[in-house]
Amino acid sequence: MAALAPHTGRAQVVGLTGSPGVGKSTTTNALVAELRRAGRRVGVLAVDPSSPFSGGALLGDRIRMQDHADDDGVYIRSMASRGHLGGLSWSTPQAIRVLDAAGFDVVLVETVGVGQSEVEIAAQADSTIVLLAPGMGDGIQAAKAGILEIGDLYVVNKADRDGADQVRRDLRGMLSLAERRDGAWRQPILKISAARAEGLDEVVVELGRHHDFLRESGELLRRRTRRARQEVEAIAVAELRRRWADVGRHGALEGLATDVAGGALDPYRAADALLAAHAGAEG
Repeated sequence: MAALAPHTGRAQVVGLTGSPGVGKSTTTNALVAELRRAGRRVGVLAVDPSSPFSGGALLGDRIRMQDHADDDGVYIRSMASRGHLGGLSWSTPQAIRVLDAAGFDVVLVETVGVGQSEVEIAAQADSTIVLLAPGMGDGIQAAKAGILEIGDLYVVNKADRDGADQVRRDLRGMLSLAERRDGAWRQPILKISAARAEGLDEVVVELGRHHDFLRESGELLRRRTRRARQEVEAIAVAELRRRWADVGRHGALEGLATDVAGGALDPYRAADALLAAHAGAEG
């Protein structure tokens, strides 16, 4: 990571999220083709869910993207979520950095599709595409899932089906209720048919417009700084947990947990004692 750091910050990171069944993999495949027609080099991180029993993952998105298997300008990496909440793999930020440093113009991150935990993608991407489709529940369900707050572009897939116009109207109505400060980005609502490769050119144009807006408004730097802060914090917390586990092996954590379970100690005082034991072990 230290060697890669000076070569990062050039790629546009695009997150693609939405509920299971809306066609994320098909849309990603079609979007890659459209970006390649525009002369962009594209890296894809496709995060698949891990089995809660075996810990394995099918990693099937590469099977769906065989159209790009022989294209030197496309790199596709499937990743297992390993049970990590939020629809992303724990190592996604590091993988994004590797593809950025490798010279890809666009890094597409396709999430697992886990509904109400999908919002984590907004913390990792410069631009977030929220994908919806007719027949996947009404607009209230989309609002409940929490994804209406994170989108920079809203894309209604399977636009050839009945109900696509209604989904678009519902989205427009809900977005119109949101408070906007002056000069804020107005999220476009686009209709596509990924299976027919229709409407993807508009998505690429709007992604370019949004990236220009982010740069000119200073929001791009703010988003990337926030992303870096969260990444540093996550790494630090993971290291603390590892060290606490070491403390726990000496009996401190287990004894504190027993005291809390038995009512002899409250969890806040137990946490203070664990921190003190960690500090003592460090000393």
